[in-house]
Amino acid sequence: MPVSVAPSATQARWARLAPLAVVGIVVAANLWSLRATTESAAYLDDASLHNQMVRYAVGAFKDGSNPLKGWFPYLGLGSPQFLHYQSLGAMLSAFAGLIAGGNTAFRWSLYLLLALWPVAIYGSARILRFSPWVAAAAGAVAPLLVSVPSVGYERGAYVWIGYGLWTQLWASWALPFAWATTWRAMEDRRFIGPAAVLVALTIALHFETGYLALVALGVFPWLRRTGMAKRVARAGIALVLVIALCAWVLLPLLVFAKWAAINQVLQGSALENGYGARRVLGWLVGGNVFDHGRLAVVTVAVAVGVVVCAVRWRAKPAGRALLVAGVLSTMLCFGKTTFGSLIAVVPANTDLFFRRFMFGTQLAGIYLAGIGIVAISCAIRALFTASLGRIRGAYWQRVLPTAAALTAACLCALGLVPAIRQIENYDMRNAAQINTQHRSEQTAGGLIAPLIAYIELHGGGRTYAGLPSNWGSSFDVGSVPVFKYLESQDIDEVGYTLRTASLMTDPEYYFDEDEPGDFTMFGIRYLLYPTYRNPPVDADAVLTSGPYRLWVLPTGGYVDLVDTVGTLTANRGDVGSVSVALIRSTLLEYNQDLTVAWDGAEAAKPTQPNGQVNDSAPGSVTGEASQPADGHFSATVVATRRSVVLLSASYDPGWRATVDGHPARTVMLAPALVGVTVEPGRHVVVFQYFGYRHYGLLFGLALLGVLAAATLSFVDRLPLRRRSVKETSHATC
Repeated sequence: MPVSVAPSATQARWARLAPLAVVGIVVAANLWSLRATTESAAYLDDASLHNQMVRYAVGAFKDGSNPLKGWFPYLGLGSPQFLHYQSLGAMLSAFAGLIAGGNTAFRWSLYLLLALWPVAIYGSARILRFSPWVAAAAGAVAPLLVSVPSVGYERGAYVWIGYGLWTQLWASWALPFAWATTWRAMEDRRFIGPAAVLVALTIALHFETGYLALVALGVFPWLRRTGMAKRVARAGIALVLVIALCAWVLLPLLVFAKWAAINQVLQGSALENGYGARRVLGWLVGGNVFDHGRLAVVTVAVAVGVVVCAVRWRAKPAGRALLVAGVLSTMLCFGKTTFGSLIAVVPANTDLFFRRFMFGTQLAGIYLAGIGIVAISCAIRALFTASLGRIRGAYWQRVLPTAAALTAACLCALGLVPAIRQIENYDMRNAAQINTQHRSEQTAGGLIAPLIAYIELHGGGRTYAGLPSNWGSSFDVGSVPVFKYLESQDIDEVGYTLRTASLMTDPEYYFDEDEPGDFTMFGIRYLLYPTYRNPPVDADAVLTSGPYRLWVLPTGGYVDLVDTVGTLTANRGDVGSVSVALIRSTLLEYNQDLTVAWDGAEAAKPTQPNGQVNDSAPGSVTGEASQPADGHFSATVVATRRSVVLLSASYDPGWRATVDGHPARTVMLAPALVGVTVEPGRHVVVFQYFGYRHYGLLFGLALLGVLAAATLSFVDRLPLRRRSVKETSHATC
């Protein structure tokens, strides 16, 4: 570490290169320890969805189409997933996937984003004007975090045996730079443009991370008394640019908000409401936000950093900003559990998982730990120098500063050994599980492959292979349940629940395989069961391979003909619960359904007034063709009376229908399906999905925002003032 007032050339070179060497060593260790991440294996958790989105985007780009406007058919009976979900990371990866393939692009993006993350911490810390050693210490700590919930900036949130929070990983690169440039923009207008771009990028990559980027933009202007009006004005300019830059994400999201479901199943749980102040603060004090399951070495460094920044509150405003950002992130993590109805002041609070804001606490803690480690090393060095400084001799006096610095560095590194060993063991377990799954797919995957090939060849409906809540959780390919493995093969399925914002995602959770009508409601044609289990409905066994057997329903498919005999009132917050009675009834078994009065709108008039029930079916489907990934379904139907053609796809206003080539109004059928009314006779009915149509204008607005940001950044071409020793003295000895 730098030690003298007038350093020699060697010491100056050491001060410049050694911190970079520390970051390089950490990155190299990550690259080696995480190398199994690049190996091919089906995923257990959310990474399976993200991987599938990358493959979908690759296909869309190859077809020359915009995935933001497409119908994503594979989960939850389909949805405009790229509109409702943070999809920028998937599209960026897809560009690489055009060359390497979607699966390869996904795995390597996960590997490199995670392994190289210390570089982002180092770079953003330098923008915050922390010394190279503070930045390097923060970068060294960054890969070592482990928390109880394991959903923050830590291995367990991302890797194969973790939660697969891949979009959060993308945003973990943007948020540090968004915080850093936002803080610098308060004092230097040339940072307004970069801050706006990085805040908008953070929002586009991950919505919840974007909240913390916006929090910084709203809070940082008020952390110094002098020049407050100027800083508020700069924050306002940056906010206007942010809105322009990410309007292509936010405006369609707002326009179609009522067509995206709220996850009712998790409502009221800590997963959505947050853990509450008592639990989170207990974890912090007990070392379980940074060091769960080991000695609280990082927590101690964070605590020292907090003390240093608190003592230097007035003199070192960057440390003050980190403290405030960390406190606000922690308070958001408390969520509804602590704040109750007051949480309504947070926009879109019903769509947030407040526990996830722990990553903001951890990010602030990483920088604070860097400050703390340097402060500890300075104390060790001072003690070493004081103890041995009286030894005489010119040679000793020359080497004493270097010896003191090396001793301090070694002791600090030794203190991190428990954390390093824990992460090393975790990576080894992760690699072992990936390798085991990879080998299993060479055997079990080969056995199930003919059944998947049959489904792909014949199409015409979805596949059911159990649910997480029943036998499906133990029916697997290696360690991956079959209903998750099917997603890795892009099979349209029912059973992998709660993975999208589709209006049918909550009703799907209540799917009952003992109700024959549910198979019609959910458009199921194929049943993939273990050989020891027979389906509860009439089906034909068509193929058996190893422990897997494929059954086909004689009348299953995406399209059916029904009478509507009543209405259901629902909205995006209760469609699951109000549909339970319908899902568990026999209505669909007898070709009957309800129309829906959605979110205060009037329901379509039932085709059978006063709940009249007919003993006979309203007609039949004589032919069907489907291209789910293109959002295109067609069928030939013969109706014996006025009835409704039901498309088993999640309702969205983007659906259009024609009957015999003439446009026809779509209606919403319970729980949240698509329908079109037909008169008696033979008809050709076509359903086609059309996504949001104004992306061109919004992309143009984003381009104008980029040009405005660039203009602001280059208005003043004078070089940045050289940092003084006083400005960075908090970060050095």
